[in-house]
Amino acid sequence: MLPFDYAKAQNESDAMQRGRAPGAAFVAGGTTLIDLMKLNVMLPETLVDINGLPLDRIEGLPDGGLRVGAMVRNSDLAHHERVVKSFPVLSEAILAGASVQLRNMATTGGNLMQRTRCYYFRDTAYACNKRQPGSGCAAIEGFNRIHAVLGGSEHCIATHPSDMAVALVALDAVVHIKGTDGERKIAARDFHLLPGDTPHIETSVQPGELITYITIPASRFARRSAYVKLRDRASYEFALASAAAALELQGNQIRSARLVLGGVATKPWRSLEAEQLLTSASAGEETFRAAAEAAMKPAKPYRYNAFKIELAKRAIVRALATASAVRAEG
Repeated sequence: MLPFDYAKAQNESDAMQRGRAPGAAFVAGGTTLIDLMKLNVMLPETLVDINGLPLDRIEGLPDGGLRVGAMVRNSDLAHHERVVKSFPVLSEAILAGASVQLRNMATTGGNLMQRTRCYYFRDTAYACNKRQPGSGCAAIEGFNRIHAVLGGSEHCIATHPSDMAVALVALDAVVHIKGTDGERKIAARDFHLLPGDTPHIETSVQPGELITYITIPASRFARRSAYVKLRDRASYEFALASAAAALELQGNQIRSARLVLGGVATKPWRSLEAEQLLTSASAGEETFRAAAEAAMKPAKPYRYNAFKIELAKRAIVRALATASAVRAEG
């Protein structure tokens, strides 16, 4: 780890001003950033500590939705009564990630900003366009078992690591961002960017901008939702394939649906094709399998990860079946 300066932000304005400086990085829980600094993957010149900012509240909205501060710890969000009852897919997704100790430190904003677990990105001996633009992507011809089959490019096939972000996309969440030029908001589904030819640009956040909170609207499908994560071991492991499903049912007919995949794509992957197939169809295994086929039709496997396509299909079917069985009260 190389030397760096440390500054504690006094307020949001101070944080944004300090964050605009070249080489500055915000630190909250530090569960990813400090890790990558030790590996010399991220080399910030200044750490701007934002732990003192008053962004750690979960508040109900008039429409029945939620406003979640960027500094809310993952454990607090996962166990919040309103989240467990009204947005179960979010609680399940967070609890499927990391460990208790990490969830106690990790923040909502930090979770959205976490970086890939691609081993080529995390090892400076290898070429990686995310870490060093223009150097190449060692994963494409390398051991790519954990890599993406959706959303990749000739420049990068690294998967996005977050479980929480997958659930937020399924819930139509909105990310609120503040910078010295004002405030803006962006749909969670558009927050993370496809790699294209600029894989080092991973999110819509600009230098010095600060995620302040996330809003989750009330919806007719949020309560009947579920998250399924398939991985090499039962805990403290990233997804090989995951699925967040949410359904609005009238009797056995699906009125609306959300289906978002994790572990198989370069960003949380919402399948509009599967959602279109599900809408107006009857809930059942045949429909769910057809939706899984539609979702994975665009997949492009590499030498070691073709198994992910079938694995993702099974995660989709299970998530949809679990969501359809959830009793949506109220």
